[in-house]
Amino acid sequence: MVGHDIIVIGASAGGVETLGKLAHDLSPNLPAAIFVVIHFPAYSKSFLPEILNRSSCLGAAHAKDGEAIQQGRIYVAPPDHHLLVKRGHIHLSRGPRENNHRPAIDTLFRSAALAYGPRVIGLVLTGSLDDGTAGLLALKQRGGIAVVQSPDEALFSDMPRSAIENVDVDYILPLSEIAAVLLSLAKAQVEEKADSQSTNMQIESDLAQMDVEVLQHNKRPGNPSAFACPDCGGVLWELEDGKFMRFRCRTGHSFTTKSLLASQHEALEGALWSALRALEEKSQLVHRMARRAQERGQNLISARFEAQVQDAKENIALIRQVLMNQEGEEEATSDPIDPAFDRIQESDSA
Repeated sequence: MVGHDIIVIGASAGGVETLGKLAHDLSPNLPAAIFVVIHFPAYSKSFLPEILNRSSCLGAAHAKDGEAIQQGRIYVAPPDHHLLVKRGHIHLSRGPRENNHRPAIDTLFRSAALAYGPRVIGLVLTGSLDDGTAGLLALKQRGGIAVVQSPDEALFSDMPRSAIENVDVDYILPLSEIAAVLLSLAKAQVEEKADSQSTNMQIESDLAQMDVEVLQHNKRPGNPSAFACPDCGGVLWELEDGKFMRFRCRTGHSFTTKSLLASQHEALEGALWSALRALEEKSQLVHRMARRAQERGQNLISARFEAQVQDAKENIALIRQVLMNQEGEEEATSDPIDPAFDRIQESDSA
């Protein structure tokens, strides 16, 4: 008999500070391996293992591909790589982004659920949008334990709140109580039962690893939707986990409804800026043509060009107004960078 010896943790905005406090509380005798995904920009250097080592008696390090899993260790996903848990070892992948992130919380949780089923504890901490919810649903499907930080005390409550609203969560706890519960659960015995694995869950995990056989196969979980993938333009398949809706494209990009909305917002803004640039260039070019026609005495042609200039200016004004009105929507759909990120980067690089 074994305990809940695989602990997967996901955090986003506010996660560095929160993880530091949790690491400080973790018992040095914790009989489990801990895997952490926190959203950092792909181009950045992560100092999270060093930060956790200052606080925790457990050793923290960036995970390495093929590394054997050991209890009493904290494995941190390196930037721009998915962290996947395999039976007995770790796998890193630069597969398609999930919810606009690589590493992605749901990718980690799903892989752990497939590999270790009821032995897994999934912990969702502070963060924006709804990352971690789909991963917790996968864990519960495989008999794992779902733990969520209390939204009332989380620096950013969206992720914990989404998990609570969509998953049959086992524990909703303030940060100060989480470490003790993890220790108790890790010591509690778990009976591993041979059960049939979810085909859809396996396909999704294989897509995150860029499995060639799965990529070339026509079968995809869910049903084709009317939406296009913001990352590659392919058709999105609609998946439903109970009342929680998600989307995944043929190449593996995955989105919840909130992350899809955020991606569509960014795509729309990009298109508006492109249209604004094209109209401004057209306005300048047609104005020059009108002036040259006037210099040649072609007054009728000049007037037609000036009418086009006026139309372009009106459209430019309209698009500028739309872009100005995007600000409020952006605040509602964005996943902010951890407010402590810049301070941490500066202090650790000094």
